[in-house]
Amino acid sequence: MAIDGLIILDPIGRPIIQSGFRSTTPAYPLLHIDALNNALAKASRPEDIDPVLYISTLEWDTPSACCHKKHGELRFLCPVSGDMDPLYVFAFLKTFIDILEDYFGQISAETLKENFDIVYQLLEETLDAGGHPSTTSPNALKDIVLPPSLLHKMLAVAGVAGLASPGANTHPFASPIPWRKSGVRYNNNEIYFDIVEQLKAIVNKNGSPSISTVWGRVDSNCKLSGTPDLLLSFSNVQSLSDCSFHPCVRLQRWTRDRHLSFVPPDGRFTLMEYRYAPNTMVAVPVALKANISIEENGGSINVTLTSRLTTRSIDNLSVELYLGEGASSASCMVSNNASWTFDPRSLVLRWEMKTVPPSSSFNLQGSFGSTVKCPRISHAFQVKFDINQHSFSSLKNGGGRKMYVN
Repeated sequence: MAIDGLIILDPIGRPIIQSGFRSTTPAYPLLHIDALNNALAKASRPEDIDPVLYISTLEWDTPSACCHKKHGELRFLCPVSGDMDPLYVFAFLKTFIDILEDYFGQISAETLKENFDIVYQLLEETLDAGGHPSTTSPNALKDIVLPPSLLHKMLAVAGVAGLASPGANTHPFASPIPWRKSGVRYNNNEIYFDIVEQLKAIVNKNGSPSISTVWGRVDSNCKLSGTPDLLLSFSNVQSLSDCSFHPCVRLQRWTRDRHLSFVPPDGRFTLMEYRYAPNTMVAVPVALKANISIEENGGSINVTLTSRLTTRSIDNLSVELYLGEGASSASCMVSNNASWTFDPRSLVLRWEMKTVPPSSSFNLQGSFGSTVKCPRISHAFQVKFDINQHSFSSLKNGGGRKMYVN
């Protein structure tokens, strides 16, 4: 079994572009679009919709499903028929979205409409006629489908097709390495690595983490000439588990001595992803104390947030509280130039702080109204934040040099 096709919807649910559904009836993709739009219209919150929707088709012996993913204001749909692992479909959706971002940067409905021809070519190259992912490496794709530029568009409109195409010495799949271009040249040879980690935790009422997991990745930006062969080592690597790698990484070398040996792609890519698994729970860098009183048709809120960090600031911190069905209004006061908003659509009270200095405290006090006599407010807060130049795993270069280049 395979993926039947891909559809991209604009913010109001209309299709912008879709791949060719050669083996199905014209109504087949429309059934999936209508099913998703109907589910969105019926749901109180869009995030409550199941990412895999069952679709009733015209033929009872061929069940169908719609795997969908939201990215920004756009929605990406993959109709699937037969026995297919949804994770396979979502992996393809993520890869295709990454390709679009590599070509266009921030993608939107306007961007896709302005570059319709390029998007359609990418669809044809990344998903073959049988519904199987084909060429998904951005470096290989750029030899086949040129990235958008004003010069290429002007030359194509003027009919000078030869000048708008790659040089005569380059052709698709010229490089023996699928993920790297051939003939790459830079004046300054350099490569950058960024370690990005995300902490996901559930904290009990006493402030202690019940569950805490750190997921991380190593992002790279390669600007090296020729075909470099790199060796990268880390300290504290024994605490990493569930690692996944870019196809350029030699797995045998990692299995043997925990070193990353690879020929990198040109430009930006994710070298590896991992889970940090220490012997103890990872401490959450903020503490939250709340006092909530439920009254008739409303209630009062008093929340204090304290930073547990002593040397670093916390940026872009937000605290969200779902006020329950029927919540109609909120009135709050916040300290230290913070801000708050109430979204009547999602019924969420959002408290935002741009910067939280080390060991500082912030407070929110207020009340909310509800059309329900006994409101059922959420029993948990959702807290999000950024910490620059900080990693929970303390993963860093294992030696004095950043890498070895052959």
